[in-house]
Amino acid sequence: MTSYKPLLGITIGDPAGIGPEITLKALEEEAIYRMSRPLVIGSSRVLDRTRAQLGCSLGIHRVDHPAEGRYTAGTVDVLDIDNLDVSSLRMGAVQGDCGRAAYEYIQRAARLALEGTIDAVVTAPINKESLKAAGVPYIGHTEMLAALTDTREEMTLFHIQNVRIFFLTRHLPLAEACRKVGNPDFVYDGIRRAYQALASLTGKKPTLAVAALNPHAGEGGLLGKEEIEGIIPAVRRATQEGMDIVGPVPADSVFHFARKGSYDAVLSMYHDQGHIAAKMIDFERTVSITLGLPFLRTSVDHGTAFDIAGKGIASPVSMMEALRAAVTYSSSRPGT
Repeated sequence: MTSYKPLLGITIGDPAGIGPEITLKALEEEAIYRMSRPLVIGSSRVLDRTRAQLGCSLGIHRVDHPAEGRYTAGTVDVLDIDNLDVSSLRMGAVQGDCGRAAYEYIQRAARLALEGTIDAVVTAPINKESLKAAGVPYIGHTEMLAALTDTREEMTLFHIQNVRIFFLTRHLPLAEACRKVGNPDFVYDGIRRAYQALASLTGKKPTLAVAALNPHAGEGGLLGKEEIEGIIPAVRRATQEGMDIVGPVPADSVFHFARKGSYDAVLSMYHDQGHIAAKMIDFERTVSITLGLPFLRTSVDHGTAFDIAGKGIASPVSMMEALRAAVTYSSSRPGT
C-alpha cells in the first residue's frame, strides 16, 4: 500500500526577500516529493524571475486549484496569486506592495487549510516593516494566523534536533516581557497551553521545564522577584492540577538538560532566551511550529535576509527542515 503523502501549502513570503529563492532551491530536492505533495502559494511571475536569476531548471506549473497539481520532481506546482508588479520589485527593500502580497499568500493558505484542502502550511519569511507599510495590522505569522482562524490558544514551538522550546512571550520589548512574567496567572496560562500542545504532539504525559527569568532563578529574590511572584506560583498551580512541570530552572542550564533528554520541552520566558539556545544548537535546521491552530503550520526560523536577497546565495536548509517537520507532525494524514 502506498503511504499517504501530505499536501503542503508553501507560501513564498515577502517577494523582496529570500523566500522565493529558498522555496525553489528546496523543491529541487527529489526527496521532498517522495514524502509530500508541495504546492507553492504565491506569484508565479516572482518565481519565474527568481528561477531566471538562479539559472534553475525547474518547470513552473500554474494551477487554479490544488487538485490540478502534478506533484512530481522537476516541476513546481504554483497556486498563482498574481498580485505584484514584478517590474517594480526591488530586491532587499521594504515595500508596502510586497507586504500586502505576502499577507495575501498567507490568507489563501489559511483558507485552504481551514477547508481541509491542504494538510499543513509551510511559510517562508515575511518582513515586519513591509507589513506595516502595507497597513497589515499584524507583526508576524503567528498573530496573523491566529486572527485568520479566530484562535486564542496558539503556541510557538521551536524544534531543533531533540530539543523543543515553547515561548511564553515573543514579540514584546524585554521590559514588558519581564513585567508579564511577574504575573502568575499569565505564566500559568502559558504553562497550560504549552503543556496541552506538547501532550497532543507527543501522545503522552510529557515533562515540561519552565525556564527562570533571572540569573540563578532569582537566588531567592536577591536577583529579582519574578520567580517568587510569577513563576513559582504558576508552576505550583500546574503541578497541583496534574501536569508534570519542573522549574523554574536557571536559563543557563535548562537547555543543556533538555538536550540530554531530561525534559520533553522547555518553556522560554522571552523571545531571545529561547531563540539563542535553538540557534546555537543548529542555526540552519531550527524549525518554528505553530500549535493550537485548526491546522499545522511550520516555518523557517530566519528572516527575509534583505542583505543577500536576489544574490542567489541563500541556504534552503531551514526550508527543507520545515517541510520535513510538516510531514512528520501533520495530524491530517489518514491512518495517523
